[in-house]
Amino acid sequence: MTTKHKRTTTVQQAVRIDHEHIVLVLQGGGALGAYQAGVFEEIATFPREPHWVAGVSIGAINAALIVGNPPARRVERLREFWELVSSKADGIVNWWPGNDQIAHQVNAAIATTCGVEGFYEPRFPPPFFQPDGTDAAISFYDTSQLRATLERLVDFDLINSKKLRLSVGAANVRTGNSVYFDNMHQKIGPEHIMASGALPPAFPPVMIDGEPYWDGGIVSNTPLQYVLDRHNSNKILIVQVDLFSARGAMPTNMAGVTSRQKDITYSSRTRFNTDKLAQIQRNKQTMLKLISMLPPDERNKQDVQDLVAANKTAHIDIVHLIYRQERYELESKDYEFSRESVIRHWLSGQRDMSNTIDHPDLLNKSSVDDGVTVYDLAHDHVQPGELAK
Repeated sequence: MTTKHKRTTTVQQAVRIDHEHIVLVLQGGGALGAYQAGVFEEIATFPREPHWVAGVSIGAINAALIVGNPPARRVERLREFWELVSSKADGIVNWWPGNDQIAHQVNAAIATTCGVEGFYEPRFPPPFFQPDGTDAAISFYDTSQLRATLERLVDFDLINSKKLRLSVGAANVRTGNSVYFDNMHQKIGPEHIMASGALPPAFPPVMIDGEPYWDGGIVSNTPLQYVLDRHNSNKILIVQVDLFSARGAMPTNMAGVTSRQKDITYSSRTRFNTDKLAQIQRNKQTMLKLISMLPPDERNKQDVQDLVAANKTAHIDIVHLIYRQERYELESKDYEFSRESVIRHWLSGQRDMSNTIDHPDLLNKSSVDDGVTVYDLAHDHVQPGELAK
């Protein structure tokens, strides 16, 4: 038996992949998004591909690279993107044991000062010296390179063929409301992906149909709720890949405070969302029970039948993977685009998904009931440098 077949069998035993739909949910997190690419490299070995990929910010870029390429080229395109954005700082600062934090800070400074190849470049002069009302006056970086990268690496005709569903979240600058661009409802182009990742004040808003949009993460950094609100009555498996952890140690210095604040701000409210969903499921089950107690002639009325159809439920399994921050990583972890960090994050995601597949005992079933089950990945912290070996 090959490794791939062995893993497939184990996954089916662990989470029982007999679902009608498989959904991949990708959180925002900048440079940490390489972790999601590593997770997907393992998912790409599954016998069934996701039916729906939803993302915010860097998660939207990864989602576009997945949906906008045929299955055989998805990992290749993800790798090409992450090699491109990590090329500017490649080899400038050497990593060696005990020097991880210094290298991390220097490489983050390079991304801040010089920009990221294929992604963004600093504006000169800076926004304080630019004319009011221009993009240059309200952002520190120009993201024209990202559009060119997306146009080269993503087949938007394939996305708009609707073979797979793609949803990316953004925030309307004028209204402050969360908005999702969905290929099932509209034609998707590079501007929709860029809007999802237009994090202020670094990046300018992206205009779509006369409306300005910023990064969806400033309202909600995960598309989980969007997916939960719009799933149908089919049984679904959601693989949620988060880049910020809600749990963490008490900080001991100001750098730690900033890092911890960022984690809390951008971490997904998975428990809140699943508890809310469980309550909705309970209410629906109660409604169906009450309807079953009606006399047959009342149950057969059209409005009652419509109510029955609206309250049908199906089981939802959520496999939740979260990137675990290395000890040397600071508040700049989401804009530290060095090649070494990208490799570490990619291999970390690959390892976590592989462990989930090969060792189903790592999936801890949550106490959430009533048609919703959450599996949280548990693993020990990896020592700095271990993944790069």
